[in-house]
Amino acid sequence: MAGGDGNGWVTCGCGHQHWGVYGAAGLALVRPGAQGPQILLQLRAEWTHEGGTWGLVGGARDSHETVSEAALREAAEEAEIDPALVTVSGEFVGTDHGDWSYTYVIGLADPSLTVADVTPESDALEWVDLDDVASRTLHTAFARTWPTLLQEIRARPALVTDRPR
Repeated sequence: MAGGDGNGWVTCGCGHQHWGVYGAAGLALVRPGAQGPQILLQLRAEWTHEGGTWGLVGGARDSHETVSEAALREAAEEAEIDPALVTVSGEFVGTDHGDWSYTYVIGLADPSLTVADVTPESDALEWVDLDDVASRTLHTAFARTWPTLLQEIRARPALVTDRPR
C-alpha cells in the first residue's frame, strides 16, 4: 500500500482509457459567495488530458484510500487545501464503468480556507458561481455530469445557504 500506487492509465471493461488504477475522485468544494454558492474549478494545463478545460481538483485513488481520502489528498496536493477545513457532505459517482469509476466528493469549505495553484497540472484555480459553471469550457466528463452534480449540491441546504465568508 504505497502512496501513489493508483497512478497509471487503465483500460476499463468498456474499452475506455482512464487515469487511476483504482478509480479516481475529485473534490466538488463549495463556499458561499456574494451572488450565492460558488464551486472551486481548476483550469487544466494544456499538456494534461483535455488541457484547457475546466474541472475539479482530483485524481487517481490509491489502493488504501476511500474516495473521500483520495479527493482530499488530491485537493491538498493540487491546491494546498487543508482537509481539516473541509466538511464532507456526500459522495456522488459521476462515471461508473463497473471496474472503474470517478466519484465526486461534495464538500463545504470553512470560511478560513485558502487555495493556491501549486501544481503544473493546473493553469488556474477559480471560485465560480454555480449558475456560471456551464458557461465555461468544461472537461468532457465533468460537463456530462455537471447537471446531476449541481442537483446533488443544491439538495444539501448546508452548502447553498448564504453565509458570510
